[in-house]
Amino acid sequence: MIKKLGLLLLTLTLVLAFAVPYTASAQDDTRVFYWISHGSPADPVWTYFLDGAEQWSADTGIEVRTSFHSGDVPSHQEAFRAAIAAGATGIVTSTPDPGSLTEVIAEAHDAGIPVIIINTEDADSGRDAYVGGDNVEIGRRWAQYLVDNGFVSEGDFVWMPVEVPGATYQALETEGISSVFDPLGIEYEVTDATLDQAEIITRMSDYLTANQDNIDAIIGLGDLVTGSIARVFDQVGVEAGAIPVVGWGNSPETAQEVLDGYVNAAMWQDPQATSYMGLTMAMMASSGIPPGFDVIVGTLYEADSAEIYLNIMQGG
Repeated sequence: MIKKLGLLLLTLTLVLAFAVPYTASAQDDTRVFYWISHGSPADPVWTYFLDGAEQWSADTGIEVRTSFHSGDVPSHQEAFRAAIAAGATGIVTSTPDPGSLTEVIAEAHDAGIPVIIINTEDADSGRDAYVGGDNVEIGRRWAQYLVDNGFVSEGDFVWMPVEVPGATYQALETEGISSVFDPLGIEYEVTDATLDQAEIITRMSDYLTANQDNIDAIIGLGDLVTGSIARVFDQVGVEAGAIPVVGWGNSPETAQEVLDGYVNAAMWQDPQATSYMGLTMAMMASSGIPPGFDVIVGTLYEADSAEIYLNIMQGG
């Protein structure tokens, strides 16, 4: 009888030992994080950001619901409120415009939901933390690169095409650029190129044709415009390297342009890592560990290291 009782207790102990991990796993499955982008699914760089979110979900086994809103602020806010209503564990989001998410972030916090901003900072939004590049500093680095390498000086003109004029990233990048150019008397202009690739090439080609003799350098304020430089130069008849170019470098097209001499230096934004770390910080915050710090990313690469980033973007 005693022997049978001992076997029974041993059996119950083993059952309980294996039941505890199973219960924890089941609890993990109930957590849902939301990843909300102001970008366009047609923008190549956002493919890499999305890859990071999907990899995080695959590695953790936790569901991540993603959405793109192509700069549509009301749509972005609606997605935010839908996440709150659904009881999101955490929200990771980019910022369409400064101040545009302040109200919904407050609503998320009222519901006990942490919010991590990625890609485009809005420090006054009330967010819990930021993961991404410092766009003001990135703009400053582009401008300083052109100055330090003797590409521009007082009285020169820099053309700065962008997909979405007035968007958060463009405003912040231009702020950094102006901090270098304004004191030196270097002039610059931001022009609209839209989010349509074919239209971008047409508009940039038209502008370059009309203003080629006056342009001393180019800063591509977005990946679609910087990734179109080679095609625009070839269409207009500008040789690689004839006009110094810096800008974003999150597309295989731009990395190849750096290797081929069309672009002098390009900024890699660490998009996969940004989403991955953003979701990790949101999970940390949801577990009661406040993220008392931001994570700043971004590397300016030239031809000697461009192949590293090209291989990453090509899945090598």
